[in-house]
Amino acid sequence: MEPKWLEWTQKLQAIAQNGLTFSENAFDIERYKALQAIAAEIMATYSNVEHSSILDLFAQEVGYATPKVDVRGAVFRDDTILLVKEREDGCWTLPGGWADVGDSPSEVAVKEVYEESGYQTRAVKLLAVYDRNRQGHPPHPHYIYKLFFLCELVSGSPSPSIETEEVEFFAEDAIPELSLGRVTPAQITRLFQHHRNPDLPTDFD
Repeated sequence: MEPKWLEWTQKLQAIAQNGLTFSENAFDIERYKALQAIAAEIMATYSNVEHSSILDLFAQEVGYATPKVDVRGAVFRDDTILLVKEREDGCWTLPGGWADVGDSPSEVAVKEVYEESGYQTRAVKLLAVYDRNRQGHPPHPHYIYKLFFLCELVSGSPSPSIETEEVEFFAEDAIPELSLGRVTPAQITRLFQHHRNPDLPTDFD
């Protein structure tokens, strides 16, 4: 589970964002801005990010507060899984990223796999919908849902991108250092279980 300070920060930010979205009274708006500043101060206190940077991040979020959606594609070849090496941190992950407006979740998965690895795939099953806060990832300022799709390999060849520097398939007992903000060892293990047992239902929460 995520630390309590992160849970409090995310909830306070959501209340403040919703209040700023729907309030018209100048005094209420001032109160919600103050609440947003407190949320940013809590996060700054327990992280290595400046208060002003967090406040700027929060201020960019407008409209009713809802979770962000991170979509990942699980591509298997025989008994190996496709991973890409992130340029940002030098660690490995399933190809994926934020869901884009205008694309369905499965379309995002297929597009992300192609853009980050060079492989053309077809999404065939939603394997898991996870609350990121319950999955052992490092803290993140946003509340996030993570969707994992099984993507069937169609064609293509390994091709790094502006975000990825290497593309490889790995056996379950040879998984390299993972980018934990994106995927965890437990999630990789569970995806291999789905690979071996296609009749498993979709995981959630």
